[in-house]
Amino acid sequence: MTAIVRTKVDEKKRRLLIVATSAAGAVASAGVAVPFVASWFPSARALAAGAPVEYDISKLEPGQQITIEWRGKPVWILRRTPEMLEKLKGHDAGLVDPESKSSNQPEYVKGPGRSIKPEVFIAEGVCTHLGCSPTLKKEVGAASDMGADWPGGYYCPCHNSRFDLAARVFKGSPANLAVPPHRYASETVLVIGEDTKGA
Repeated sequence: MTAIVRTKVDEKKRRLLIVATSAAGAVASAGVAVPFVASWFPSARALAAGAPVEYDISKLEPGQQITIEWRGKPVWILRRTPEMLEKLKGHDAGLVDPESKSSNQPEYVKGPGRSIKPEVFIAEGVCTHLGCSPTLKKEVGAASDMGADWPGGYYCPCHNSRFDLAARVFKGSPANLAVPPHRYASETVLVIGEDTKGA
C-alpha cells in the first residue's frame, strides 16, 4: 500500500507566481499586438508616395515638358504653345474619345484641351495599353518621323500607340492617358495629387 503524502502549499508563493506569470503573459501579448496593429497603418514612405507634389510652372518655357514623379508614376507637365493648342483641332474623327467623356480624369478637365489652363497640360505618362511610357513627339507633319499628317503628340513604341497633345488616343489603343487630380495653389504653383473640386 502506498502512503499519501500531503505537503503544505505556500499560498503566498502561489499568488506571487500567478501574478508574475500573468504579467509576463500580458507583456508578451502587448509585444505581439503592437507590431500587428501598427502594420495596419501605411508607412511614412507609403504616405509620402501618395502625397501631393508641388511644381512652380513659371519655370516652364513655351513648348517645354518636364516629368515629375507622383505615386511612383511619371507625370508630365507640358506648357503648350498657341500653335500646339491650334493643332488639337481638326483630327477628332481619328480619335477614340475626342471629348474625353470616358477617360480617367477629373470632371473639371473634360473636353478637347483636358486642362484647367489651356496652355498647361498635365497627364500621367503611362500608356493605357501596356503601361509603357510614351515619348513627346511635338514636331508636326513632314518635320516629324511620324508621317505627313502628324499633328504633334505622344508616341508609345510598345504597341505603336499614338496620342495628340492633349493625350487623347488615336484609334488603335484603348483609352486616353489619365489626368491626375490637380489644382493651382497660386497663379504659378501647381499641386498634383489634390484638388478642391472633388475629383
